[in-house]
Amino acid sequence: MNKPLVVAIVGFGKSATRYHLPYLIHRGNVQVKYVVNIQPEPQREAPYKELGIQFMDSLDPVLADDEVQLLTLCTPPATHFPLAKQVLNAGKNVMVEKPFSETAAQTEELLQLAKEKQLVAMPFQNRRFDSDYLTLKKVLERGYVGEPLELESHFDKYRPDDAIRQGKPRDGSFYGLGIHMLDQVIAVFGRPQAVGYDIRAIQNTESTVDDYYEASLYYGRFKAIVKTSPIVAAPYPRFILHGTMGSYIKYDIDQQENDLKLGMSPITTGFGQDSPDQFGVVKYHNPSGDWITKQIPSEQGDYGRVYDSLFNTILKGAPKLVSDEETLLDIEILEKGVRQSSPSVVQFG
Repeated sequence: MNKPLVVAIVGFGKSATRYHLPYLIHRGNVQVKYVVNIQPEPQREAPYKELGIQFMDSLDPVLADDEVQLLTLCTPPATHFPLAKQVLNAGKNVMVEKPFSETAAQTEELLQLAKEKQLVAMPFQNRRFDSDYLTLKKVLERGYVGEPLELESHFDKYRPDDAIRQGKPRDGSFYGLGIHMLDQVIAVFGRPQAVGYDIRAIQNTESTVDDYYEASLYYGRFKAIVKTSPIVAAPYPRFILHGTMGSYIKYDIDQQENDLKLGMSPITTGFGQDSPDQFGVVKYHNPSGDWITKQIPSEQGDYGRVYDSLFNTILKGAPKLVSDEETLLDIEILEKGVRQSSPSVVQFG
């Protein structure tokens, strides 16, 4: 039997308790040995301690433990670069919650350091395992719509808030949510020739932190649009895909987050699954010239598969789920989008 990947989680906020630990405590190929929580919280920690997880209020003893192979950073964005650098210099593999870093220069430094030390450094791109995204990939792979011409990807909500928000780009929606949407497009379609940006605060124009963005990624004949707005009372579909032979429309976002908020375990029957009325619908022209309209059953999402990939990469030498080129490109697109006033267009080809 293969030995598990021994992991330490750094940080004990919503990210750790919602997107990481619920999946890891049931995975046979991963052992969570430590959680680093600088301010001990006995009541919140108790259920995990019962599972044998040790809580530490300092990073140093974790870095000194030869058993620990991977540290996952679930800490505020401003800490990602210095902590990831510290972890790599201590000889440990590191996975970093989004965003991986604030700048392309920081990203290059971390990736180069990892290469020099023959370690793995990778962002936590869990939304590569969203149900809706996996189903979109299935539609593309099966060629239902022919050659893809346009994709719209939406993370919209209706959450009015006119407070003045001050901060840096890393604190805004583009860095917080846009990183996932951009990565999903890049994972399928690669490097765009150009990106058009509209990034701004629409609820209070005195805010320095964006709450709205639209980025258009241009690939010759094909274009992908990623967009988030906080004031959408009648939601768009999650995905709209048009191609030379048809169209695919999918409403409703992946259900894992909703179920996690309800306290459901990922091993519960029905966890994260769409009901049939949430399935996407494709309409396409078949080779006989007939129009076909049918539902596409949603694939099963599973954020824990990020750790499955790291098990295979760290212990078996498999390629990384998110390549260094993709990691760097994701941050380049974010950084260039906030470096100039919107609207703007930047060449990437």
